[in-house]
Amino acid sequence: MSSTIILFLAVFAASAVEAVEALTIVLAVGVVRGWRSTLIGVGAASLVLAAVVAALGPALTHVPISSLRLVVGALLLAFGLQWLRKAILRASGFMAQRDEAIAFERERAEAGAAASHGASSMDWYSFTVAFKGVLLEGLEVAFIVVTFGSTQGHLGLAIAAAVAAAVLVVVVGVIVRGPLARVPENALKYAVGVLLTSFGTFWGAEGAGVDWPGGDVAILGVIGFVLASAFALTWLLRRRRVEMRLSVEQA
Repeated sequence: MSSTIILFLAVFAASAVEAVEALTIVLAVGVVRGWRSTLIGVGAASLVLAAVVAALGPALTHVPISSLRLVVGALLLAFGLQWLRKAILRASGFMAQRDEAIAFERERAEAGAAASHGASSMDWYSFTVAFKGVLLEGLEVAFIVVTFGSTQGHLGLAIAAAVAAAVLVVVVGVIVRGPLARVPENALKYAVGVLLTSFGTFWGAEGAGVDWPGGDVAILGVIGFVLASAFALTWLLRRRRVEMRLSVEQA
């Protein structure tokens, strides 16, 4: 599997995760408050995100590739480790699994309890919640798209992966007309955490002057190492959790 395919899959998976979370917010608000203002908020946030990618993507092409990979690698490593840490804690039972059905009901209850927009043609509550939800989740996608695409010289491919993920999630969401509760989001976050951490390590080391054996193919070895380490940590934490539960029961 080439690094280009891995790049596409990494951006697609990360974008799908964020799209599921954003869609949950949009659906909850739209179902309760109406779709006109909600969709205007979604459109406004999408325009802001497109402007961010359009501005940052070409600008990063003027940065020396070694410096770019060092900085981007460090940022992706920090970003990926954060995702991976939460994924490991969820998989081991130390943190609750995210449930989109529960999130949907919570957002719907908050939307229903919010004040009505009265005679105004614009429901600013719907607009604000939809805009904020799409923008905040989308900024993470924009960061991944810009960094992955610029570092590898495949910004168009990264954008295509993000758009494909968003379209797929929206289509499925419209069909089921509810939260994508059956999407294995926690497993996706585990995989994305592994990929972001691996790319961050690979590019950061390249930017620092490391010459990886085998060139870009070495990324597969890095992914394998990070994945094995994550599985080992998950297993150790699960074992620790069982030991803690047994000690409490025996006390």
